[in-house]
Amino acid sequence: MSKLLIATHNPGKIRELQDLLSGLGVDLITPQALGLDLELEEDGSTYLENATKKAIGYAKYSNLLTLADDSGLEVNTLNGAPGIYSARYSPKPRANDKDRRDYLIDQLQGHKKPWLANFHCTVVLATPAGETQFAEGLCQGEIISTERGQGGFGYDPIFLVAGLGKTMAELSLAEKNQVSHRSRAVKTLLPVLSVYLDPS
Repeated sequence: MSKLLIATHNPGKIRELQDLLSGLGVDLITPQALGLDLELEEDGSTYLENATKKAIGYAKYSNLLTLADDSGLEVNTLNGAPGIYSARYSPKPRANDKDRRDYLIDQLQGHKKPWLANFHCTVVLATPAGETQFAEGLCQGEIISTERGQGGFGYDPIFLVAGLGKTMAELSLAEKNQVSHRSRAVKTLLPVLSVYLDPS
């Protein structure tokens, strides 16, 4: 069985990726399982730069084929913010997901609704030799001021998915993996990933 390292410590991302990749017949490895906790500063100016840095870094340290992602929420009326800074958007020290959601809603006060937005994800596949492939995915929607749903993570409870009438946090894992930005990016990359896993 082939091995693939998922370069994230985020349990929500791990669950989603494990579900998305479950049909590949691949042994999915987490950094925790290998005792890897690399200090890789996400200092790129794009999702692709950040995801590539993570993918290459973890692939070289683990000597395993590695999948990494960088994703963010882009709100139209805020000129695409928080974007690549989504995970560290709140100025509050040691801010959690709820702090970041509250800060975003605060920043949107006074702006005309609907607060149209999209989730963006870039996934990068890296070999231990540093070769990379990438794919991107988007999910359109809008920000709502009242949290709904218990699932997901991050900004999911305030992101109303276009055409569904549900927030991302109100979707089951299976439903989310049909429409999310991460699922669209991963599914786009699957043909390439399959070649690397079975190069014969």
